[in-house]
Amino acid sequence: MAPTSRSIDLNADLGEGVGDDAAMLTLVTSANIACGFHAGTPSVLLRTCRDAVAAGVRIGAQVSYPDLEGFGRRFMDIAHDDLVADVLYQIGALRSLAESVGGTVDFVKPHGALYNTVVHHREQARAVVDAARTAALPLMCLPGSEAQRQAGAAGISVITEAFADRGYTPEGTLVPRTEPGAVLIDPEHVAQRVVRFVQTGQIVAVDGTVLDVAADSVCLHGDTPGAVEHARRVRAALAAASVDVRAR
Repeated sequence: MAPTSRSIDLNADLGEGVGDDAAMLTLVTSANIACGFHAGTPSVLLRTCRDAVAAGVRIGAQVSYPDLEGFGRRFMDIAHDDLVADVLYQIGALRSLAESVGGTVDFVKPHGALYNTVVHHREQARAVVDAARTAALPLMCLPGSEAQRQAGAAGISVITEAFADRGYTPEGTLVPRTEPGAVLIDPEHVAQRVVRFVQTGQIVAVDGTVLDVAADSVCLHGDTPGAVEHARRVRAALAAASVDVRAR
């Protein structure tokens, strides 16, 4: 069983032009802000950075494949050097916007298909890790992933995360969005799932398998239906369980 924790970071994917970012920023402690490759215009990203700074929320660069049409959810076979450049470009853009409103970018997190790809794809994981190392930023990723393994070998700090509103396979990866059970929409179920994870380190997969998951942060997707209500229920349930919510 994974170690019990009495504190947890809550993160959300924001700046994508969907959902209620302002409300989410009152409930989470880290914001993975889009960088324009899968979503987010410069003005939206600037506003989201400004709002995050005002709310005291940690900012991360949510990097993606260059896939506006597919919202970054389609795999792209990109060469190592090109993917490094893509990731660094996105980090640089968000850093400039964040710094202009008194903030900093404190970590990098892949989005969508890129996130899922670096769970197992050695070359693309290496590209993302190389970019994070060049930018001198911690990497947020799935525990047990190829990205985590390579980041550790490269001496890069890792922020591991679990998912409040996504289904898990028995292998501990995320259920593809094209399959049943991929997205959880019942706010009470989501809240109790997060409390169980924080207290026991366990998450139940779609087939009933109980997974031991070691994670520093829990993700609530800003574009999930009912995302704000999910976040409110999660915060209330964690408070009732005497769990401190803070960036770690």
